[in-house]
Parts: sequence; structure tokens; C-alpha cells
Amino acid sequence: MREETTMHDHRKLGRELGLFDTDPLIGAGLPYWLPDGATVRHTLEEYIRTAERRAGYRHVYSPVLGKRELCEISGHWSHYSEDMFPPMDLGGEQVVLRPSLCPHHAVIYRSRAHSYRELPLRMAELGGMYRSELSGVLGGLTRVRAIQLNDAHIFCTLDQVTDEARAALELIRRAYEALGITPARYRLSLPGPGGKYVAAPEMWRRSTALLTDVLDRSGLPYEAAEGEAAFYGPKIDVQVVDSAGRESTLSTVQVDFHQPEQFDLHYIGADGAKHRPVMVHRSIIGSVERAVAHLIEQHGGAFPAWLAPTQLVILPISDAELPNAEGFARRCADLGLRAEIAGPERGSLGARIREARLVPYQAVIGAKEAADDHVAVRLRDGRRLDSRPAAEVLARVGALVGAHRTDLWDADSHV
Repeated sequence: MREETTMHDHRKLGRELGLFDTDPLIGAGLPYWLPDGATVRHTLEEYIRTAERRAGYRHVYSPVLGKRELCEISGHWSHYSEDMFPPMDLGGEQVVLRPSLCPHHAVIYRSRAHSYRELPLRMAELGGMYRSELSGVLGGLTRVRAIQLNDAHIFCTLDQVTDEARAALELIRRAYEALGITPARYRLSLPGPGGKYVAAPEMWRRSTALLTDVLDRSGLPYEAAEGEAAFYGPKIDVQVVDSAGRESTLSTVQVDFHQPEQFDLHYIGADGAKHRPVMVHRSIIGSVERAVAHLIEQHGGAFPAWLAPTQLVILPISDAELPNAEGFARRCADLGLRAEIAGPERGSLGARIREARLVPYQAVIGAKEAADDHVAVRLRDGRRLDSRPAAEVLARVGALVGAHRTDLWDADSHV
């Protein structure tokens, strides 16, 4: 049986499920994460970090503040200041909350000399940034003022750009598969009329040609959209649709010739001379906030098992089975599985099963199961599995969770 998914409003469901909330005293557009929501967020972030490490990325940390001069060099101050918070005076200097991570990463790259042998150099960070969004557009997790961005910048030669951008699209595809996300469409975001873009026609021509080639070689259907580019370059945007039919960007791949020029970035080539790297920006899931909002709506709170706040609920039929339930819970914890016990004090077995309807696995322990070290498993999609050894259940669930699978049980397993 396949799990049914229904689109929901993440603002309502996220609060009902105790994932996140807001408070006027903290401020609009500044949600806080409750324990279950923090678990989802942490698990998602760790998945991304692991995927990036396996793909050859090195992680850094950088401060959320920077001197105004940093944003002047990058071009954010002249092209993006309306979306930034006002500067703060600090020791005779002006500092700003960053609206993007790329200037910091450019400076980190510049802090050391680099050889062509080091390229591509893939630098990643799950870092904070801030956008001065108007109150009227704020809502839930989709439009916030404090953003945790899954960001990365690849410093590479011109010949490496296409392969790096295609590899980034493959990382996005695999993440979407693990998360159960279906993209609505791919968009080639181009500049439009107006003065918000860097005035460098040849730079735009080269970067647009590169991304068009990437999309064509990847075989992905896409649509071009004017007016959606970043101020420094075109983008490949992966679009998703929310429960109200609104489309938004979740993931991006961008080619940037502008900031390497602005920060005077270089590497030493095989000829011993200085050469300018190209900067490929990419984000697998975009902002953690928007990604979780979409996942809540996509799955209605019934997250893939590897991402669920509680992965397994243990249901002893009576108090007599509580010691067995506690032992099983310890075995779950030893395997890194998130389990909790819902004992008889919480109501009848039927009531407890209904209460745990969003938990992927329910392990029922009666007198017979307790005597044999077995559990009777119910899956979230309604399937009931034959009573089987507890060790076997833990091994199967652990393998599915570890592989970031979206199915709840092996198709060839006897039910």
C-alpha cells in the first residue's frame, strides 16, 4: 500500500504538531523551533552536510556580520540594500547583517594562495543570513527575516564549470528523492528590464550560455524567465508549489564572474601565471526554513521515516510489558533511532495507535511478544506485519532509515 499525501498549510499544521511557533515579543518573521521541529531541522542539516562531504565539499563557518565595505565590494550594497537591515555603528565602523554568504566565502578563498591543482575548490556552509522583509509578506517559515541557508561556492576554472553545475543538479535530484519532493519545473532565471543588475553584457552572455549548456546536457525540461536572475548572474532555479498553488524557488545553481573580479580572486595556473576562477553558487535545499515548510505541506506531517521527529513508538499492551518496552527503547537509542514509549497510562491501545498516526513505525508488545522478544509492527500506511523478532525489526528499520528511503518496508519482505 502506498502512503497517501495531502497538501496542508504548514503554518497551521506546524503549530499543531509542535514543530515551530512565533511570539510578538521575539518579532515578526522570526520563528522559533520547538523540540520536534528542531529534530527535523537538525536531521535535515546533517543529511545535507553528509551529502556535501561525500561530494568533496569542505565546510566552513563565517560570521553573520560584516563591514559595510564588504557588501560594497560584492555589489550587494548598491544592488540589494533595500532588502538589507540598516547598518550598525560599531567602534567608528559600520557593520551589517549579511543578506548572503557569498562575500564571506570569497574573502575566505582569498585568504590563501591557490594552485590550479586545488580546483575545483568546493566550500560549503549552513549559515545564517538576514533579509529585511516587509511585514505584509511574512508568513510561517516561507518568508522569514532570519534565514539558515544551505549554501556552497565552488571556485573552479572555466572548463570545470559545466561539470560542477551538473554535479550540483545531481545532488539536488538525490536530495529530492530522499525527501519525497517533486519539483514543479526548472527555470533559467535571466535578467530583465531595470537597473538592479550588474552592467556587464559580455559577462551575462557567457554565464547564460554556460547554464543553458548545463540544462541541455542534463536533459532537463526548463523555461526561461526574465527578471528572476541574481544581480550578479543568471540562475537555474528549481521551483516547487505549495498547498495554495503558489510557486517558489527551493534550490539554485548560479554562475558568477562578477564577484571573483570584485574581490580580485585568482589561482596560479600550470603556466605559473595568475588566472581568475569562476564562482559557482549552489544550494541543495535553499533555506532550511522554506525546505521544512514545503516538507510539512508535502507530507502533511508524515515525514519520511529518516526525517520523522519520532521514528518508532512502542506500545506495551499492559503495565506488565513496560520493562520489555523500556529495553526495546534502549536498543533503539543504541542504533540511533528516535523512539518513545506510549504506555497504558495514555489510554487504550486503539487510542494510542490513533495518537501516533504520523509516526512511521508502531511496535506493539503483548504478553506473547514479551515472552519471545518479538514485536508486532504496524506501519503508518495501515499495514500490519506478522509478529517477528525485535532484532530483525530493528535491523530492517535501521537499514531503511540509514539509506534515507521513503518507503516504510522492503517490498520483498513478508507482511
